[in-house]
Amino acid sequence: MNRDEVLALLGALERGEVRAAAPDASGTWLPNAAVKEGILLAFRLGVDQESGDGIFRFRDRDTLPPRSLPDGVRVVPGGSTIRRGAFLARGVVVMPPAYVNVGAYVDEGTMIDSHALVGSCAQVGKRVHLSAAAQVGGVLEPIGARPVVIEDDVFVGGGCGIYEGVLVRRRAVLASGTILTASTVVFDLPNERELRGVPGQPLEIPEGAVVVPGSRPAPGKWAAERGISLAAPVIIKYRDAKTDAKTALEGALR
Repeated sequence: MNRDEVLALLGALERGEVRAAAPDASGTWLPNAAVKEGILLAFRLGVDQESGDGIFRFRDRDTLPPRSLPDGVRVVPGGSTIRRGAFLARGVVVMPPAYVNVGAYVDEGTMIDSHALVGSCAQVGKRVHLSAAAQVGGVLEPIGARPVVIEDDVFVGGGCGIYEGVLVRRRAVLASGTILTASTVVFDLPNERELRGVPGQPLEIPEGAVVVPGSRPAPGKWAAERGISLAAPVIIKYRDAKTDAKTALEGALR
């Protein structure tokens, strides 16, 4: 792939014609290794170039500058950046400051609040709310790894972190401060089970789950004597009408 082909790929990503990952007919999310390879090549083929003006000066690869904004997307003034190769659908709102990285896909009606991050190749569905300081991590390498996926109608509370290919199924709710990684163990109280990822298949949060930060005792006598606990996200229930009312967004914000 040469430089012109890389630039063409970035354009196709911006138009939503190709994606870094997409679901198959069964709902299984499959990464697109060719897209990741092209993005990595964009870094290697690019040359450092200075941009900006006044006190706001930047230096980055010339292949991956901030992108122009598509019609129907609101980016409120105040320091946000949408990088080349990111797709934003109509009705997306970005509050300042926020950052959407290369290869990310953000679908219709999603709100990206202040200090939120959508990492490289992350896939975010329709009508998602990423609250202030929410971090949706990206995955470029290894190229066969699934990026973080947030499906439709998910509510992500303030200060949440979703990393390492975690999949959050539609209509789930993550309470403020919930941290999820590929190795996180989630305790599902309604179903009395433990959820965890396996090699090649990171953690998956079920549809409609309401997840809150929790803790569990650290193993061993020494830890017990000192009252040491480990973080342990907990599914306390599954989404209902009461939950929907608490997570509803004001229409005026759109």
